[in-house]
Amino acid sequence: MDAIDREILKALQLNAKLTNKELAARLGLTITPVHERIKKLEREGFISHYSAILNSRKVGLGLEVFCSVSLKDHQKEFIEQFEKDVMALEEVIECYHIGGRFDYLLKVAVHNMEAYRSFVSQKLAELDNIGNVQSSFVMSEVKKSNKLPL
Repeated sequence: MDAIDREILKALQLNAKLTNKELAARLGLTITPVHERIKKLEREGFISHYSAILNSRKVGLGLEVFCSVSLKDHQKEFIEQFEKDVMALEEVIECYHIGGRFDYLLKVAVHNMEAYRSFVSQKLAELDNIGNVQSSFVMSEVKKSNKLPL
C-alpha cells in the first residue's frame, strides 16, 4: 500500500459513495488506475465491505448499553458456542473477546430500558455458560467514528 492507496482509503472512509471519477479528480489521476487500485484494495482485504451507517435514535433504538460478560467455563467448545449464540442476537451490534476482568464486551442497541431488561432476562441469561453480566448505559455519545487513523 502506497500513499495514493492511503488517500483513497481516507476518502472512502469519509464518503464511500464517491465515484471513481470524483476520486480520480481529487488525486490527479485518471479513472482507470483509481478503479484498479480500489479493486486491489478490496481483493487484498484493506476494504472489507461498504455499508450505510444508520442513526440509531432515528430508527427508534434510543438506548445503547455496553454489557460485560464473564463465562463460567473457558473450554474451547464453550467459548465457540457462546460466540455462535451471541452472533444470533440482533440486539448485539458489536462483540469483543477481551482480556481482563470480563471475557466479552457486547455493545447492545435497544428501544428502551424495558427492551434491555427483556434482552438480558429472556435472551442473554438463557445462553449456556453465562457467569456474570455487568451493564454500563450510554448517557451521551461524545465521539463515534468508524474511521481508522491512516
